Amino acid sequence: MEQNIIQTDIHRAVEAIKVAILQTRRKVMIQANKDSLALNYSIGGYISCRKQTSHWGDKVLDTISSQLQQELPGLRGFTKSNLKKMCVFYEGWKEFFGIIFFKGNNSVTSNKISPVSADNDEITIGQLITDQFDKATLEAFLTVQFTHHYEILRRSESINERLFYIRRVASEFWSVDKLKYNIREQLYLKEGTMPNNFAVTLHDGEQKQKAMRAFRKNYKLDFIEIDDVDEWDEHKVEAKIVENIKRFIMALGADFSYMGNQYRLIVDDKEYFIDLLFYNRRLRCLVAIELKWTEFLPEYVGKMNFYLSALDDLVRLPNENPSIGIILCRGQKQRTVEYALRDTRKPMGVATYRAANELPEEYGEVLGGLEGLKELM
Repeated sequence: MEQNIIQTDIHRAVEAIKVAILQTRRKVMIQANKDSLALNYSIGGYISCRKQTSHWGDKVLDTISSQLQQELPGLRGFTKSNLKKMCVFYEGWKEFFGIIFFKGNNSVTSNKISPVSADNDEITIGQLITDQFDKATLEAFLTVQFTHHYEILRRSESINERLFYIRRVASEFWSVDKLKYNIREQLYLKEGTMPNNFAVTLHDGEQKQKAMRAFRKNYKLDFIEIDDVDEWDEHKVEAKIVENIKRFIMALGADFSYMGNQYRLIVDDKEYFIDLLFYNRRLRCLVAIELKWTEFLPEYVGKMNFYLSALDDLVRLPNENPSIGIILCRGQKQRTVEYALRDTRKPMGVATYRAANELPEEYGEVLGGLEGLKELM
């Protein structure tokens, strides 16, 4: 009996110590990565400024790299190629973390980091800090390793795309190869930021960032199979969604709770019905979804704006955030969506969906849809 107690105590002790070791190692690794990114950013800023003021080229960077190896034998990560990558890293993010300028013998920086003193070329490393990211995004940024950052900068076209991949790398621990594959497969275009007006309609910065992360640009509804497009409409899609509501919530993502379909609103003694109504715990707001069997049309926005006004006035609780509307269509044109959302007062976005047996849009354009594929076969 006593031996069993001792063995149990030993097992608990091992588990407790193991957890403490792993937690400490993780903290050390995260802090080391933050310091490494700050160092690379500072060195990149120094090189960027020197390229402009002293016309440094590849030969200078080659010489610097070689002499660093001589001064610090065994030094890794400071080849000419990596020095150039540091410059890319700085120039890609200086809009957010600060820009360094040289004027004669003076060094001026627009942020809290002061990496260069022109008098003696001393590089002082500071923390990477910005008020343009919410806390979760900044933490994700500082968790991602430099090699990943470089690949994201090199292959992404917009800030939203960059942040999309940074968040996914941080949360799903992608390798560099997996990151390259997902960028090559244009994962952002398939699951990236949904066209929306959140930037101008949501005034709380953190709520705005959460909303942008909560919705995808495209949704694949695996539980729907469409045999004859001409026989389908939004009512059939809605019926399939309600029939498979658990799977639809999984497609939407975390934190969504189902409140009902054909949700009734009464305004001036007249009934109106919202196709699908959800509540999002993280956003703390109602989410109205309107299903359309057609490509997006501008008039859909006016109807959604009306629904959101009614929800906020008649259904929303005092401690909840403004309701959000999602117009779920078969297709959309970017400029049409942009113009339609530009001057609306209520937060909403436009996403697309496709059934399990439908080709992705990019394939449909090449093959002429399913019918074109059948002809080829």
